[in-house]
Amino acid sequence: MSYTMRDMQEKTGLSAPTLRYYEKEGILPFVERNERDQRLYNDQNIEWVKFILALRATGMPLAEIKQYVESYKKGESTISERRNMMLQHKKKVEADMSQTYLHLEQINYKLALYDTLEAGLNNKQIKI
Repeated sequence: MSYTMRDMQEKTGLSAPTLRYYEKEGILPFVERNERDQRLYNDQNIEWVKFILALRATGMPLAEIKQYVESYKKGESTISERRNMMLQHKKKVEADMSQTYLHLEQINYKLALYDTLEAGLNNKQIKI
C-alpha cells in the first residue's frame, strides 16, 4: 500500500518538512517516488518513523540514528554493530528512567507532606 505525504503526516504526526528533512538526512530510508517525483510512502516507512520517534523520545541524537540507518543499509554484516548500538542506548534509557523514578519519589514525598499539612489545617489538630 502506498501513502502520500498527507497520509504520512496523519499516520505519524510529523510535519511534511520534518519528513522531508529525515529523508534528506538519510534518517528515513527507502522512500520511493512516482513518475512525477512525488514521495510514495509504505508500511515499512511508517514502521521506520515509529522507530525513529521512539529513539528520539528516549534521547538518541539524530547523528546516532543516522549512523544506525547507515549500518542497517549495509545488511546482515552489521547486525552486531546495530545490536550494540541498541544495547548502549537501552542502558542509557534505563539509567534515565532510574533517575526519573528517583525524582518522582521526591515529588511524591513532597505531595505527602502537603497532604499532611492540608489535613492538619483542616482538622486544626496536627501541629508542626
